Formats: sequence, C-alpha cells, structure tokens
Amino acid sequence: MTLPEYGRNVQKMVDHIKTIDDRDERNRAAKTIIQVMGNLNTHLRDVGDFKHKLWDHLALIADFELDIDSPYPLPEVQKFNAKPNEIPYMQGEIRFLHYGRIIELMIKAAINFEDGEEKEYLTTLIVNQMKKSHITWNRSHVPDEVIINDLKLLSNGKLKMTDGVKILEAKELIPAAPKKKPQGKSQGRNHGKQNNKQFNKKKSYGKH
Repeated sequence: MTLPEYGRNVQKMVDHIKTIDDRDERNRAAKTIIQVMGNLNTHLRDVGDFKHKLWDHLALIADFELDIDSPYPLPEVQKFNAKPNEIPYMQGEIRFLHYGRIIELMIKAAINFEDGEEKEYLTTLIVNQMKKSHITWNRSHVPDEVIINDLKLLSNGKLKMTDGVKILEAKELIPAAPKKKPQGKSQGRNHGKQNNKQFNKKKSYGKH
C-alpha cells in the first residue's frame, strides 16, 4: 500500500475507480473516497489546506494514474521520486567526547564576544553545562578545577571564569529523581489499619 494509514479498503476503492470509464461517475466516486479518507484521518483537519492534502494523498494512492477533475493541481511526481538532500556533518575529532561538539562550538562563539558582562555570563553557562555533561557521562563527582582546566584547553586560554563566580553544585545541575509513592499491598495494608482503628473507636463508643 502506498499510504498504509488509509488502509487496504481505500486502496482497493482507488484501484476500482481507475477502471470506471465514465468520467462523471469517476469524479463522483473520487469525491466519495475523499470523504472516507477524511473520516479515517480526522487529525488532518488541524492541518492547513486539509482538503488539498487529501486530494494529494488520493493522487499518491492512485500512483498518479487517476484521470479526474481534481479541485487542486496535482503534486509533481518528481518531488516524490527525488532523493532528499544530504545533511552536512561536521568532520574532525571531538577532543572531549563527554562534552560533545556543541560545547566546542559554544566556546568558539564565546571567544569572539567582546570582553564584558555578556561574555562572562556566557562563559559561566558553558562551564556549568560542561560540569553537567561530565557528571552525566561519567556518573561520578568531578572537581571544579578539572572543568576549569578543560575550559582553558578547549579555548586555548582565551576564556576564564570570572573571579568570585562559583560553578553550580552537582545537585543543582542534576536534580534528584522524585521518590515514588508506595503502591500495591503496602498501601492496602495501611488503608486497612486505618479502617480497623475507626471500627474499634466505634465499638468503644458503643460500650458507654
């Protein structure tokens, strides 16, 4: 099937109307199929040009072999047969894998900033992200001196931490996971104990 989301029955219907000789009847059948396709994929109603999208899909399902009076121009076959453009990928080794290439690019960008508060703020953000990446990758504590030294290496000494600015603690960078609430039997037992307490209280009141 060309578009499996419409199902095999729609595919059979489209294949059938290709065999209809009368053009008017073929057009009526196509409009009926469009209604069926719209009902099967209601999420497309939120898409701009909803009807246009359905007629394009009809042409695709028919493999562009359906001769009908479409209210919209048919999509170009070449666009669907053309290969997608290759995504350029940056070549070259990453010096520290746990930091990744994004950190290296951020450092290069920060180097070009003029000295001032903006450059200091960006450097602080980069250092904190470096520490977070280091902890996430290695699953262990890392001294701040290691991060600062790595910053110097990656920036060739052109970036440095502002005096008095501290790197965030690990617990601030990676918050602890929330504790799960007890489930199952333990919860049922606690609930049962509470019911027993209430029942015992009622019994004690009845004795007076």
